[in-house]
Amino acid sequence: MSQIPWWGLPLVAAVFALVGAAAVRYIAARDNDLLSRRRRTRRWYEERKEAYVTLLTGFERATVRLRAGFEAGGKPPTLLSYVDEIGPALMPVRLLASGPVRSAALAVHLQLEQLHGQMNPAAVSGVRPETHFRELLAQVPLVMQQFEAAIREELGIEDTPPVALPHTSNGKVRRLPRKAEAGEPEPERR
Repeated sequence: MSQIPWWGLPLVAAVFALVGAAAVRYIAARDNDLLSRRRRTRRWYEERKEAYVTLLTGFERATVRLRAGFEAGGKPPTLLSYVDEIGPALMPVRLLASGPVRSAALAVHLQLEQLHGQMNPAAVSGVRPETHFRELLAQVPLVMQQFEAAIREELGIEDTPPVALPHTSNGKVRRLPRKAEAGEPEPERR
């Protein structure tokens, strides 16, 4: 007869079953945590992207309205109408954005606020008010460009497309050597 007691085999089976169940629970919890983290990251990115696009659109609309009004020789929109339009788009950016993006957004806002405030700034002596307004208006795209650059940096948006994988004659994708995947040129073969 065997030297194993009668209760040994069921005990070993129960221990393995418990260890297996614990491993399954651990793996499921880890997968749920990774999925939750991925969802939070996606939501973080989407919230900011939506807020930034809304604000950029509002800034662009205000700039075009100012330029068109100036070209037509009309009266610029009031400061209050500008704040009513931009305020709801600016608040999410002030709450959600990082420091550089928030600073760049407020720089654009300040520039446009000055342009809406008064068309004829009295502080500038020796310069015609139309010239000063035109110069301030010409600076808006430059400040907007800094805002866009800060957004790109925060969201990790690259302005170059990813490297495309070459296809072979049978339609399958051919793997590139590691150096070519990283964007480095492949050495010439002789």
